[in-house]
Amino acid sequence: MKKRILGAALAAIVAAGGAAADPTRIGMITTLSGGGAHLGVDVRDGFQLALEQAGRKDVELIVRDDARKPDMAKSLADEMIQKDKVAILTGIIWSNLAMAVVPSAVRQGVFYISPNAGPSALAGRGCHRNYFNVAWQNDDLHAAMGAYMKAQGFKRPFILAPNYPAGTDALTGFKSTFGADVGGELYTKLGQTDYAAEIARIRASDADSVFFFLPGGMGIAFLKQYAGAGMTLPVFGPAFSFDEVILGAVGDAAIGARNTSQWAYDLDNAANRAFVEAFRKTYGRTPTLYASQGYDAARLILSALDAADPVNEPDAFREALRAARFESVRGKFRFGPNHHPIQDIYVREVVPGDGKPTNRLIGVAMRDRQDAYAAQCRM
Repeated sequence: MKKRILGAALAAIVAAGGAAADPTRIGMITTLSGGGAHLGVDVRDGFQLALEQAGRKDVELIVRDDARKPDMAKSLADEMIQKDKVAILTGIIWSNLAMAVVPSAVRQGVFYISPNAGPSALAGRGCHRNYFNVAWQNDDLHAAMGAYMKAQGFKRPFILAPNYPAGTDALTGFKSTFGADVGGELYTKLGQTDYAAEIARIRASDADSVFFFLPGGMGIAFLKQYAGAGMTLPVFGPAFSFDEVILGAVGDAAIGARNTSQWAYDLDNAANRAFVEAFRKTYGRTPTLYASQGYDAARLILSALDAADPVNEPDAFREALRAARFESVRGKFRFGPNHHPIQDIYVREVVPGDGKPTNRLIGVAMRDRQDAYAAQCRM
């Protein structure tokens, strides 16, 4: 199998039994350049792998790079809806971009299937019948780590995250289970790369541990500088700060850190084993959680397309999405009333690997986690 990338755009029409005069058009808007690009690349690659495995020609995938800019994401969404006539949108990584795109798109009758961003505003009062999130609500992995660290006996974690919707959700989620009494709390700039001031604050505090949410290049910079400063407080976070790409860049400085995730490449179920093997064979690398989310998003969409046409049968298509009749790589999967997953959240530990650190599944932090905003959703 080969990736077919045409500049910043990817148009993949994938084969299946039977011809389709009017294939269902799916628009993927994701981050393929700049800081954090590996998140979008993995979502795209996981999504495309599922399409290729399905061997269908009734689906056309159009991919565009949002360059992590909200105005560009909104412009691309408008173009895809009005010019390309997409029936489904997906792909957005960052919550501020999701807030710029999703509310307008779903009001126009387009379905949005999120493979990543899950801002609280879209899980609660801003929920919509055409919006589904196949990954998690932003608070979930952080809330799971808060519960885990409390159970492990930590008393004064220093907590930090970027100042944007996913960052505020992260610390809100952590404190919802750990409690509000922490050893220190900081919001950083989104995209920040120098953490000297933050590390100095941590050193001067009476914290007994550090919890941070810094995805992509932010996490790489923080972990390297934290280790370089000789800091020894144990480190915890969500999987976003400890994916395989980040660990490869950080190296041994990350060993011993623990993180929460709804997925792990060593989860022992048939769907996951097949996915990890196929991803490694196709792309030559171990998938991250982002790749697993892109893969599951595509499989969810394909399962619903087997039941109904999103353009001509939107109600039936929506019900097929709700049913989630696909084998998730994370194991059991179902949607809550606000179209966000109810799922187990696992704990992983960073351990030495074959030439670079890797994650190893060590336990479960929360079972059947439903996000805290579902009760606010009125569809």
